[in-house]
Formats: sequence, C-alpha cells, structure tokens
Amino acid sequence: KVSFLLGYALAFSIVASIQAVISTLFAIYALDVSIDGGTGYAILAATMSALLGTSLGLFTSAFAKTEFQAVQFMPAVIFPQILLSGLLVPRDKMAPALETVSDFLPLTYSTDLMHQVAISSGWTADHSKDMIIIVCFVIGLLVLGAATIRRRERA
Repeated sequence: KVSFLLGYALAFSIVASIQAVISTLFAIYALDVSIDGGTGYAILAATMSALLGTSLGLFTSAFAKTEFQAVQFMPAVIFPQILLSGLLVPRDKMAPALETVSDFLPLTYSTDLMHQVAISSGWTADHSKDMIIIVCFVIGLLVLGAATIRRRERA
C-alpha cells in the first residue's frame, strides 16, 4: 500500500512541481506580477503548494472506489478551503469560528506563504512556520492516504 501511494505521489509531485515552476515564471515574467521576496522563494512556495495539492488529492482519492468518484470528492474538499483560506476574504475579517476552522485547513498556510513571499523582501519566521506546517500536512496526508487505501484482490 505504501509503495503504491508513494509511486503515485512521486509521479504526480514531479508533474505538479514542473507546473508550479512554469506558472510562477509565467506570472512573474509574462504577466509582470510583482514578488518582493524574489523568484526563487515564489517558486519554492508554489512548488510546496503543488505538493500539498498532490498529497491532498491522493488522500481524498484513497476513499473513492472509482476515478469518477474521486473527482466528485474534490469540490467538497477544495471549495471550503478556498472560501476560508484568506484567498477571497482576509482571515482577520472572518467570524471567529470560521477563522478557527481555517486554522485547520492546509490551503490557509499555502495562501499565507505565497502572500508573505509576495510582500516580504527576505525569508522570515512566518515563511518558516508556514513551510513547516505545509510539510507536515503533506507528510500527514500521504501517511493517512496510505493507511486508508484499500487493497484489491484479483479474482
């Protein structure tokens, strides 16, 4: 089970990382998006976000019986995170209960890391905190995904 999930994680992580690098470079150089923290930090933040998305997708798909069912799970997993991550509404403007819920959602830390990279000229303790939390989510989701994946026996 673990090697199966790790194989998927490695393959999807490589593709996600390449996409993160390309989209970050495109945003910075073609769209002239201003990143005070520098291109390297922006690529690192985008890559970590991509790895987080990959692990979240693999974790969610471990509960699905079919690929179609896995795709159906994603809006239920992603939509609340988009609403509560601070991407659309600043977290400090949310009701206290919603802000507390957002503390437990992985996309919150990915959004915060990218925001900090965009506005800070160097690496800060907030960057490190968000990065550590994202790494913990990635590892935790992969471990939980491996633990919950069902083994299928051939008839």
